[in-house]
Order: sequence, then structure tokens, then C-alpha cells
Amino acid sequence: QVQLVESGGGLVQPGGSLRLSCAASGSGFAINAMGWYRQAPGKERELVAAITNVGMTNYGYSVKGRFTVSSNPAKNTVYLQMNSLKAEDTAVYYCNANIVPLGYRIGNDYWGPGTQVTVSS
Repeated sequence: QVQLVESGGGLVQPGGSLRLSCAASGSGFAINAMGWYRQAPGKERELVAAITNVGMTNYGYSVKGRFTVSSNPAKNTVYLQMNSLKAEDTAVYYCNANIVPLGYRIGNDYWGPGTQVTVSS
């Protein structure tokens, strides 16, 4: 059974930085891609950043140039370095992973429980 465990959320002042981490636990699978989505109150969940198993990245428009996604495939872990944080970055951040069980060809999406990021003075 695959589980995604997030860490690193919290309260930060505008202009500050935070680093989120997410590790996929379990065995018998390969990871196609991992990333982060966020959902603010009253808004739809949106892509923040994602990285594939060959290192290709994709960012949401509002975070380009401020956030950086990276991964450690050996640890099945994805990171999100968030700099120059703004009040509008306040949201619950969810880790996402597209995981393929060994012996299969199609992956399934898994989600972490979410971690709150609040940007406020």
C-alpha cells in the first residue's frame, strides 16, 4: 500500500521561504511523476509544480520564478522550495504521485493528506 507523507508546512511572513517534503512509502512500484497541488478556501485545486522521473518540470503560472520543485528518486521523495511567499500562496498543499505497480503499465494517482501553508504578517 502506497502512502504519501508530507512535511514542512507552517506559518511564514510575506517574503519568506518554506520547504515542503513528500515521501512515498511502500514497495513494489515505480514513480512516473511527483508534484504539488494547492487549494485555497473557495477555490479549485491547482497545480503548483511537478517533476517527472526523467527530471522534466512543470510549474503553475503564479509560482514561476519563485518556487522550485526537485526530487530524490532513490528516496521516492519530492521537494518544493518556496521563496518570496505572498499572502495569495496561502492554501493547503497536497503532494501527488503517479505510481505504477511493478508489472503494470498504467499508473494511478495518489494524494497526501495535505499540509497547511499560511503566509501572513
